[in-house]
Amino acid sequence: MPLPAAAGTPQLSGTAVPNKIWSGKLLVKFYDATVFGEIANTEYEGDISNMGDTVEIRTTPTITIFDYTKGMVLPTQNPEPSVLELAIDKGKGWNFIADDVDKFQSDYDFIEDWTRDASEQMKIEIDTDILGAIYADAHASNAGATAGLKTSSINLGVSGAPITLTKSNILEFIVDMGTVLDEQSVPQSDRWLILPPKHIALIKKSDLKDASLAGDGTSILRNGRVGMIDRFMIYNSNLLATTTDGGTVTNIIAGHKSGLTFASQLLENESLRAESTFGTIFRGLQVFGYKVVKPESIVHGYAI
Repeated sequence: MPLPAAAGTPQLSGTAVPNKIWSGKLLVKFYDATVFGEIANTEYEGDISNMGDTVEIRTTPTITIFDYTKGMVLPTQNPEPSVLELAIDKGKGWNFIADDVDKFQSDYDFIEDWTRDASEQMKIEIDTDILGAIYADAHASNAGATAGLKTSSINLGVSGAPITLTKSNILEFIVDMGTVLDEQSVPQSDRWLILPPKHIALIKKSDLKDASLAGDGTSILRNGRVGMIDRFMIYNSNLLATTTDGGTVTNIIAGHKSGLTFASQLLENESLRAESTFGTIFRGLQVFGYKVVKPESIVHGYAI
């Protein structure tokens, strides 16, 4: 607002005096944390050139073990590896124009700022895509009210009857997800678990609030870091898929890095002069694909 002027004094605000001054320091933009780089393996990425390409993944056959007695004729097995195809069938892009006049008159490098934002938004879009799909590919014994390959006795929630998590049972729920992986003989290392902020908060309010994690010596209430629980590295994400089922239900995902593979390549990241106006076009294109290659290594929890 301009300073009030006495009678007879001209008011130059908005004419000779600019009525707005833009701060040279931009407000920090907070991006949703992305996790796909932490939970997926990229060992099959290979060379990708175009959308529609596929990566051939050979799986190790199971060798049959037989009982041996002296003098017996040894049975012969002919192992045959199966092949999974990882389709590079998804693409996302961005495209904006920077006017020459704006570039000349601007007091900050908005092009660098906008391209940085485009990169972050790309990560968020891919994360949302992955987290919104892979929970449905969990092994049948790794989800529902009768989870557990060996026991079928673990309740991870089911449509119409989601698990209601509280500070009293959140740790039990995490341990149950670990037990489901144990019953599938999934390796102990490289396990991960993704939770929404409301469930991360329950951990901080649980019995672990005064306990030290990962040899830290400081409680999670003091440092805010959840760290590792029951062999799971815990990740906080706002991008997990949700639905309405007696409340807002989150499709919680846990697993092992062997379960999900991801392949991506930034094919284009370029700038070029615009044809119809004085300006420069900045654009990028990324193609990618992902696949649950080991459903037994993915766990799906359905919880409020």
